[in-house]
Amino acid sequence: MSDQSIHHRFQAAQVLVRDAGLYALQWFRNLESLHTEKKGPQDWVSEADREVEKMIQKRLKLMFPEDGFFGEESGFQQKDSEGLWVVDPIDGTSCFLKGLPSWCVSIAYVVEKEIEIGLIYAPCTDELFAAHRGNGATLNGRPMRPSKATLLSEGIVGLGYSPKSSIEATQKAFAYLFENGGVYHDIGSAALMIAYVAAGRYLGCYEYQINSWDCLAGICMVRETGGWTNDFLAKDGLHSGNPVLAAAPGIKESMLNLFRAAGH
Repeated sequence: MSDQSIHHRFQAAQVLVRDAGLYALQWFRNLESLHTEKKGPQDWVSEADREVEKMIQKRLKLMFPEDGFFGEESGFQQKDSEGLWVVDPIDGTSCFLKGLPSWCVSIAYVVEKEIEIGLIYAPCTDELFAAHRGNGATLNGRPMRPSKATLLSEGIVGLGYSPKSSIEATQKAFAYLFENGGVYHDIGSAALMIAYVAAGRYLGCYEYQINSWDCLAGICMVRETGGWTNDFLAKDGLHSGNPVLAAAPGIKESMLNLFRAAGH
C-alpha cells in the first residue's frame, strides 16, 4: 500500500474518530437511558458501544470499501483485505457507565503486521492523540514527547488489571514498582494509559493480558515518539491478545525488569 494511500486514511480517520467520540459523548450525557449487558466478570457492553462501532464501521466502509474491519463488538469483516481497521468504540466502558471521564475511542490501521495509524480521542477532555508511522505523533496537533526520566521514582507508571489477568503476575509487578520507588495509576482505559506514555504523562505502562483493539493505537504513538513497546502482534496477538509493555526511552530497562519480575 502506498504512503499516499495511508496518509489519506490518516487524514480521514482523524475526522472520524472525533465524530465517533462526540457521538459517544451524547450517550454519556444520558446514561440513565442506556441498555447494558454483562459479557463477563467486570466486562460490560452497552448500547452505546454497539451504536458507536456501527457508526465507525459504516463510515469506513463508505470511504475505504476495500479495507477490512475488526471491532471489539462485531468481530472481523473482510478478513483477507490488505489493510485492517482495528476499533474499540469505547475503551473504558466501565468508567463510561459509571460517569467517569477516563474513556475514549481508539482506532488503529494495520498493514502486514505494521501499525500504520493510531488514533485516540478522549471526548471529556477534547484530546485527540494521533500517530502515523514514520511521521511522528501529536496531541491536538502539537508534537508529543515521552518523559525524559531515567528512574521509576521520577513519575507515574500505568498498571492495568482485569479478571483475565494473572493476580500473581500483577502483584509481582506492583511489588517491583514499589520496591523501586515508583507509583502507579489505573484509570480504567488501557488505550489512554498507553497514549499517556507517548505524551510524557506516564513513564510506562504494563498489563498482563490485553486485546489488540485496546492497545494498537497507543503502541503506534509510543513508537512514533521514540519510546519502546513489546512486539504485541507476535504470535496471534491480533486475535488472541498478548501482554502489553510500553516505556519512555530512559525507563525501558526498568520496565523490562518489571516485566520479568511479573514472570514473562
